[in-house]
Amino acid sequence: QVQLVESGGGLVQAGGSLRLSCASSISIFNFAVMGWYRQAPGKQRDMVARIFSGGLTIYAESVKGRFTISRDNAKNIMYLQITSLKPEDTATYYCYARRIATNSESWGRGTQVTVSS
Repeated sequence: QVQLVESGGGLVQAGGSLRLSCASSISIFNFAVMGWYRQAPGKQRDMVARIFSGGLTIYAESVKGRFTISRDNAKNIMYLQITSLKPEDTATYYCYARRIATNSESWGRGTQVTVSS
């Protein structure tokens, strides 16, 4: 069973920055894709950014230029660098991964990001 553990969330003022981390219990070389999703209260969970095994990255339009997804293969950690935070970025941020061998999906429990205006 894959475990994904997020960290790095918090309360920050608009315009500030955060770096979220997602630590995997297995080598991230096992994953075809990893990503970050977010869910605000009363809203659906939306994709924020994804990074594929070959290094390709994609972003939601609302975060392009402000968010950067990356990974450290040696540490088995994926990151989301967030800059120029806006109140509408307030949400619970979830880590996601899909395994190459089984196509199974795993989710973390989430980390809360709150942006004050």
